[in-house]
Amino acid sequence: MRLPAISGIIDRRILANYRIDPVCMADALPSPFRPLTVSGYVIGGICLIRLARVRPKIFPIPWGIGSENAAHRIAVEWDSNGEIKRGVYIPRRDTSSILNSLAGGRIFPGVHHRAKFTVLETENAYSVTMASDDGNANVHVAGSISDSFSSSSVFDSLNSVSEFFELGSLGYSDTNTEGRFDGLELQCDNWHVESLAIDSIQSSYFEDEIRFPVGSVEFDCALLMRNIEHEWHGHPDLCCTTQG
Repeated sequence: MRLPAISGIIDRRILANYRIDPVCMADALPSPFRPLTVSGYVIGGICLIRLARVRPKIFPIPWGIGSENAAHRIAVEWDSNGEIKRGVYIPRRDTSSILNSLAGGRIFPGVHHRAKFTVLETENAYSVTMASDDGNANVHVAGSISDSFSSSSVFDSLNSVSEFFELGSLGYSDTNTEGRFDGLELQCDNWHVESLAIDSIQSSYFEDEIRFPVGSVEFDCALLMRNIEHEWHGHPDLCCTTQG
């Protein structure tokens, strides 16, 4: 990590998740990552997160930077020093913030692409659309808070999917150097998720039929997090040539 711990508020975080054929997902993952499966499926998805009051933790001030951000993420495992680690691989990050895009991959872990976000929200309904400036990524997720959890999910309850994502807090992002990945861990002070019933969802990454043939990816479930105090902590770079 090039910076000290970063703190702030997760104003809103949508986790829209897919279940993916593990063979197809394995082919799309770089070394050293392997698919982490749940009931025979890999869990991948889109994180749409609005951050507020983001600042170095050492500065106890009541303000900071805000931004809309999107990340495509895959649940993975890998070997490190004779142990099996788990977390998420992040093939792409997009942001509304000029600062994030300039610092990402240099000062702040992970390359961040500039993107435009269109957000419509009420107390219980959310619609987030993202289109990257380079034209290589677009996302749309719309849904509303639900008292019931999806009965078609590979997870048997809201508690089980909440625990799965809480344990997968360490993410490694692509960098401009092939085979090297920037590490960043999310630590939440008040972890809490709600079920989000999805009305429409679209992702250029998961709908790429070259990467994922028809039938290899299906929507699974979606979660919502609101008003979460959190910190970001950097981890040493992961390089596939050093694993074993």
